[in-house]
Amino acid sequence: MKRILLTGFEPFDGATVNPSEQITRELHGNIIADYEISGEVLPCEFRRSIRELKRHIKRISPSLVICLGQAGGRDGITPERVAINMDDARIADNAGNRPIDRPVVQGGPTAYWSTLPIKMIVEKLQEHRIRAVVSQTAGTFVCNHVFYGLMHAIHGLTAIRGGFIHVPWLPTQGRPNLSLKSMVRGIRLAIEVSATCARDRKISGGHLH
Repeated sequence: MKRILLTGFEPFDGATVNPSEQITRELHGNIIADYEISGEVLPCEFRRSIRELKRHIKRISPSLVICLGQAGGRDGITPERVAINMDDARIADNAGNRPIDRPVVQGGPTAYWSTLPIKMIVEKLQEHRIRAVVSQTAGTFVCNHVFYGLMHAIHGLTAIRGGFIHVPWLPTQGRPNLSLKSMVRGIRLAIEVSATCARDRKISGGHLH
């Protein structure tokens, strides 16, 4: 059976929960669109997170890799369009690292585009009344670091597609937020679309509603 690698992050910045971790654990072992989901939780650390991601890719040999991360302050699920070659941390990661103006990959391209059908994902989530919109920035913290590291690792490998999706806070973390149930349902739908649609469509990126 073909496999999808789904990753989330451990809690960071003193928090005790991270919705991306909970979603990943919920969906681990599920069969979606004839793909087995392998869920793995990455450390919220520069460098080490990419090493762990590459290790999982090598071990699992997935056809699709979807990385999840938390974006507090957003009020919907936001597939990311582009990863940039820049680490510029406002806060320290879980190992105390705080890189400033440092490339993710020395000498690497300025950016990589997601190879997920991000607009079709948003369309599908909105059809199911789950708040969603395409995001034009994954930030410059560990989420973007992993997103760029992923796309750099699979660049030129036609057998693997990948990308990154941010999710908002849980209700216990503050506002705006989405319930864990809604987020799990939304990511399940995003996986279904990604597994069955290799190319995106020229449609609006949508608006949160």
